[in-house]
Amino acid sequence: MAKLCISTCLTMLAFVIFHLKMLNAVSSYSFSFESFDKNPNFESNFALYGDAKVVGNGSSLQLTHSVSPSAGRVMYKQPIKLVEGNPGNLASFSTYFSFLMSPDSGDGLAFVMVPGGFNASVFDSNPFGLYLGPEKSSPKFVAVEFDTMRDAKYGDLNDNHVGIDVGGFVSVKVRNVSSNNIVLNSGKRLHSWIDYEAGSKRLEVRLSHSGDIKPIDPLLSHPIELLKMWSDEKVFIGLSSSNRNSSQTCSLHSWNFNLRRVLHWMHSQPLDPQAFAKHEKPMVVQKRSDCILKVLAAMIFGTAFGALGAFMVLYLWTIFGSRRPVVPEECSVHPADFEYNKVKVVVDKAIEDGKH
Repeated sequence: MAKLCISTCLTMLAFVIFHLKMLNAVSSYSFSFESFDKNPNFESNFALYGDAKVVGNGSSLQLTHSVSPSAGRVMYKQPIKLVEGNPGNLASFSTYFSFLMSPDSGDGLAFVMVPGGFNASVFDSNPFGLYLGPEKSSPKFVAVEFDTMRDAKYGDLNDNHVGIDVGGFVSVKVRNVSSNNIVLNSGKRLHSWIDYEAGSKRLEVRLSHSGDIKPIDPLLSHPIELLKMWSDEKVFIGLSSSNRNSSQTCSLHSWNFNLRRVLHWMHSQPLDPQAFAKHEKPMVVQKRSDCILKVLAAMIFGTAFGALGAFMVLYLWTIFGSRRPVVPEECSVHPADFEYNKVKVVVDKAIEDGKH
């Protein structure tokens, strides 16, 4: 019994050590800000560019002003890596932010992921003020746009849409949020959640009114190979806004971000259907007698295995069960001593003579 307890303890200890190593794989790339000016870590971890500034005693971060044109952005100073090591720990991330846009038509707001060489201090006439280098170059960036201007140049759906941009401002996935009873530039606070799972390689976007919980179903969902796009490059994240020729203002009220890593072997890799097509073999129809023999063999094997299991249970019960007392200790039988004394028998004289 002592050996059994030691074995159990060692198993539990190994499980705890393994679990702690898994927790250690989680990255430290995370932050959470419900206010901006009052948090001492804000200035050391974030950089403001353009017209971006903290307002309302730190209650919000205003990215654009009510002048034309106006553009601003906030960038997280610490770069992140979506893959580390060889073969690599895959990175998934989640970000949440609440924002407000005034009733006017502008570029709106975009959550951006840009390569390490991105010059965040430069603005131009591109959507959200993003300068991505020469036109002939193919920038590696990802953006989730909350757009309140219909720009035919980029094939915008309307002036109230959310889109996913990959390497350009023509959205690879777009959704008219009017169908969800949401107006981006209503002047009311909105909440957005953006999640990327490295295992499924899908980017999901959710949006709701202030006070509502996180929706179960995503507003947008699109497969993106972020690991192939950046490999082991460093990536910066931020929020950028511009109002073009309008007086639209955009403000940020909270923002949090969390990046987590999972070991490469813990992800199930997607199967390649072409690999099966190349080595496809003709179907072979087995004879009925072969099938019957296989079923009979399986039944015999199952019966034998079950009998062996029952025998082991009875054997162990016989060994360990015989050590248990049949009755409680307080009711156990103990030896007792008995004394023998001489007894004198007195017989009446009349009885002795046979008289009545």
